[in-house]
Amino acid sequence: MSNAIVLQTAIPGLSVRRGKVRDVYDLGDRLLLVSSDRISAFDWVLPSGIPDKGRVLTQIAAFWFERLREPNHIISTDVEQMDLPAGADRAMLAGRTTLCRKTEVVPIECVVRGYLSGSGWKEYQQNGMVCGVKLPPGLTESARLPEPIFTPSTKAAEGHDENISFDRMVQIVGRGLAEELRRRSLEVFRRGSDYARQRGIIIADTKFEFGQVDDELLLIDEVLTPDSSRFWPADQYAPGRGQPSFDKQFVRDWLLSTDWDRNSPPPALPEDVIVKTRAKYVEAYEWLTGKKFT
Repeated sequence: MSNAIVLQTAIPGLSVRRGKVRDVYDLGDRLLLVSSDRISAFDWVLPSGIPDKGRVLTQIAAFWFERLREPNHIISTDVEQMDLPAGADRAMLAGRTTLCRKTEVVPIECVVRGYLSGSGWKEYQQNGMVCGVKLPPGLTESARLPEPIFTPSTKAAEGHDENISFDRMVQIVGRGLAEELRRRSLEVFRRGSDYARQRGIIIADTKFEFGQVDDELLLIDEVLTPDSSRFWPADQYAPGRGQPSFDKQFVRDWLLSTDWDRNSPPPALPEDVIVKTRAKYVEAYEWLTGKKFT
């Protein structure tokens, strides 16, 4: 196991656009997505990385893309099969790199919720609804919903995405595409969460992204990872409170225990928080896939 933390990548001769976690290289009609070990919380990228996080996320997403067999954008995750410039550090890129088709990204985050948590729980407490979807009265935090609901949001370049109603989504992308995205998102969530439950993981909610190439609608970005979803251990689930989770819970909890004001650059993480967080990501991979992370 390599414990070197990769906070950013560089490939000779290629320009890069950096997201919160991924470095994106434009290869014309293709993209190279490289998952770094950066970690974000409260809309800030932290100065500390989590060893192997990028590799875990890439391999969880690759597992799901293969298992779900949904039309998607992946060409390869094997760096030895990629036509990279001379001088590219393949050892550093291995396991964290996805070569994919470039698509016209649909400007909507397709969020599906099976349980009442996060911003959905906050909104429900105020008006009994989540993104315009009326829910039964008397639900508690982390309650399982009668059936999963589709709650889209806009994709924000900076800051928070904004939850919107389905009618607003129709205004943005048109009724036909909106209904297809809702149908596909709910179906993929159902299949993914049914499988995860058999492996001891509750997927409480998730977000999907889609893109179009010609007339094809493809599942893109990452799918059902601990960064795009809430993963809860099923054997510890108890409604009426927040749940332990498989993602950056240790990071959030530690930050909330400090005097950081969330308006200035965040502090570095202590070593024990980094170690525990890495272990959680690896545990999610191993529970889902049934394989040892290497």
